[in-house]
Amino acid sequence: MTTSLATRTALIEAAHLSASFPSANGSILHVLDDVSLTLHEGEVVALLGKSGSGKSTLLRTLAGLISPTSGEVRYRGTVLNGANPGAAMVFQSFALMPWLTVQDNVELGLRAAGVPAAERRARALAAIDQIGLDGFETAYPRELSGGMRQRVGFARALVLQPDVLMMDEPFSALDVLTSENLRNELVSLWAQPDFPTRCICIVTHNIEEAVLLADRVVVLGSSPGHIKAEVPVLLPRPRDRRSPTFEATVDRLYAILTGRDEKSAASSAATPGPLSHPLPDASVGGLAGLVEIVYSHDGQTDLPDLADELSFEVDDLLPLVDAARMLGLLEVDGAQAFLTEEGRAWYTADIQRSKSMFASLAAQRAPLVKTIVKALENSNDGALRDDFFRDLLRRGYSTEDTEKQLDIAIDWGRYGELFDYDADSGELILSEVAAALAAREEPAGG
Repeated sequence: MTTSLATRTALIEAAHLSASFPSANGSILHVLDDVSLTLHEGEVVALLGKSGSGKSTLLRTLAGLISPTSGEVRYRGTVLNGANPGAAMVFQSFALMPWLTVQDNVELGLRAAGVPAAERRARALAAIDQIGLDGFETAYPRELSGGMRQRVGFARALVLQPDVLMMDEPFSALDVLTSENLRNELVSLWAQPDFPTRCICIVTHNIEEAVLLADRVVVLGSSPGHIKAEVPVLLPRPRDRRSPTFEATVDRLYAILTGRDEKSAASSAATPGPLSHPLPDASVGGLAGLVEIVYSHDGQTDLPDLADELSFEVDDLLPLVDAARMLGLLEVDGAQAFLTEEGRAWYTADIQRSKSMFASLAAQRAPLVKTIVKALENSNDGALRDDFFRDLLRRGYSTEDTEKQLDIAIDWGRYGELFDYDADSGELILSEVAAALAAREEPAGG
């Protein structure tokens, strides 16, 4: 569509949304901060961001499934006080009722809305036909593949004929070929004049998926979630991944996602801490692999090209890139990664020197690892229960993210021989203390 956003009907408007939730220990977890966004008729909008940027929370707030802590959401000018009557949702997990047939699952929303049985049946069968599942009306979810189950999810949403179709990472639980097929079919459905929805809003962490589908990409930053940028995608459909404009748009989005987040940096303390600067979800082996590949490319590589070469999505590299930047092994300028002198020295060192260098970098530059080391050094016996750190992390993270942060820190600390972890007692122990204890317990003559 070529009309400007200013002349299109505003379907959903979010004004200064903030969302906060109590964490497990009673402190407040801030998920969204001052987000304003409008979804217009005739556009596909992608919400793109790293894990923890509040994408799904924002989508559910726009759908009226979550009430904002502050700010408001309006549907066609009316403030929401419950579920959005103009929106329907497609979930990543399919969310089908296993005891209902395909047709019954598709009719579920219509039944809840009080639509008469004959009309329910006619609309459900039409939706099932539209998404290519005719012949499976009486099948149960257990009889269907993942792709077919997600088609049922599409039909269940489309049968409601919503103004806005909301999709929360709908392809991420599917294999690559099935995902690509369903994305292409969604584009084909959107192009049909009788498509029963006027706007699509899709949450994704996949940069190429956003560029393939969206007219506008809204990039979210983290800690807490906020809008970093809005990037228009000025490409006709269907889109060619090999076109220079497509590649340039991917590079631009990659640069925004990997760039310094000024809002988060300004709001965090002068000294980075474990709550303001989480550890990226990257193993030491993964880090070493990335550094080795950049080294083999003469110390410089284009990250989207590298991802394509490795048959990954470009966003799959983000945690590794973030970890390498945190430790000072790589520098990133836009979509280009450069090996630092420390990165080169780390890669070319022998195993013991490499471990020693990693220990030094992690203890200085990885905030949670640094916090653990300092706390253990200041304890009476060089040991502390993991619950001590778990309670601190819960002030800023969900329970799931708290465990993930601890797991990453323990992996990094063990590799660098900074500290050890006893899973039976739940204790983190300085490595020299653990070594002394082990020597003391070794039997005489052993």
